[in-house]
Amino acid sequence: MEKVSKSALVIGGGIAGIQAALDLADMGIHVDMVEKKPCIGGRMAQLDKTFPTNDCSICILAPKLSECYRHPNITLYSYSEVQKVEGSAGNFSAEILKRARYIKEEECINCGLCVEKCPMRVEDEFDRELRKRRAIYIYYLQGVPAIMTIDKEKCLWFTKNACRICEKTCEREAIDFEQEDQIIKLENIGSIIVATGYSLIEDIDKDVLKNYGYGKFRNVVSALEFERLECASGPQGGHIKRFSDGKTPKKIAFLQCIGSRSDRVEKYCSSICCMYTTKEAMIAYEHDNELESYVFYIDMRAGGKGFQSFLRRGAAEYNIKYIKSKIAQITVDEKENPIIIYEDLDNDKITQLKVDLVVLATCIVPPQGIDNLAEILGIELNDYNFIKTTPFIPVETSKNGVFTCGCVHEPMDIPRSVAEASGAAAKAAEIIRGG
Repeated sequence: MEKVSKSALVIGGGIAGIQAALDLADMGIHVDMVEKKPCIGGRMAQLDKTFPTNDCSICILAPKLSECYRHPNITLYSYSEVQKVEGSAGNFSAEILKRARYIKEEECINCGLCVEKCPMRVEDEFDRELRKRRAIYIYYLQGVPAIMTIDKEKCLWFTKNACRICEKTCEREAIDFEQEDQIIKLENIGSIIVATGYSLIEDIDKDVLKNYGYGKFRNVVSALEFERLECASGPQGGHIKRFSDGKTPKKIAFLQCIGSRSDRVEKYCSSICCMYTTKEAMIAYEHDNELESYVFYIDMRAGGKGFQSFLRRGAAEYNIKYIKSKIAQITVDEKENPIIIYEDLDNDKITQLKVDLVVLATCIVPPQGIDNLAEILGIELNDYNFIKTTPFIPVETSKNGVFTCGCVHEPMDIPRSVAEASGAAAKAAEIIRGG
């Protein structure tokens, strides 16, 4: 295939960024991919299944992770951030901050001996702090690159000048406490694709969820936390249990539009909640066929192909009851069973329902740090702080040569994110190839 001198810069290593990078690389264009986390995979790696097919998320993602890491036309900078961008379309340059892992990447084989010996236990970000990890860790089990990282903020050597057990344990001498952050300069960049995904409202402001008992009642969890509970690689090994008493829930309430469609928080719809809630309820039913699920919603938004039939199948085959309602309050009884007080909009009555577990479908918000990144790139944000795109061309930003895809410019599902990624790659290739 014809080689081109200009490269592309892809910022973000979730499913959208991965797809964009693979499309460009397969055209013979060199891609520099920058990912903030220690491993690529993004939010999709945290999911158990994907709608509307309920296929295993990591089964779909893992081959793409491997292909992206091994592709000869892709250079991956994980645990890194873009610090500076200069130039214009066809001739950008960038500076990348590559943070020190304190691991020799070429030596680490992910054997896990260091993890076994590490005495520190810290909150696991990937598992939404539902379990502990070690101060030396791999971001998630199937993570790529499969290389350990030392959490400098938690490691005993950096905090107390003690320990270094991992260094003594590692047979390949891959631990390097003297490693420092690096600044990497990239030149001759033809175009840039921004695919940094999204954050959730609880990542920004947990107080928004106080009225629903989040952080106060042990049997109230967020949707992404529930996703990790359902997942076989998650903190409960795929066996859903209440945090209060370890019992399997028989009644689960799923509450929609938490933090969104509200004048008090965010006015927009998060787009995917109706569908992933039904998916989560289906998977929970597959774990326990005696389960009753209640979905409290304002309006159902299911606009994709096969989405309406997916919702109907949930009601018909998976014991899911949909209640058009507005939530007034959540309390608990003496056994920590959540009690939902709500207005039933079908009969205009105030009523209540006692359940075993509550799952909150929380609002999708722009990724943390997007203001700084937008300033670095010289692109505009919209009224909701997502990346502003050109009308009718959703992958074009306000700056020529900088494109975007996925949830960084508006909430969307995985199929649309992947389709947009291919579109962004095509537009980026036009500039690089002079098409």
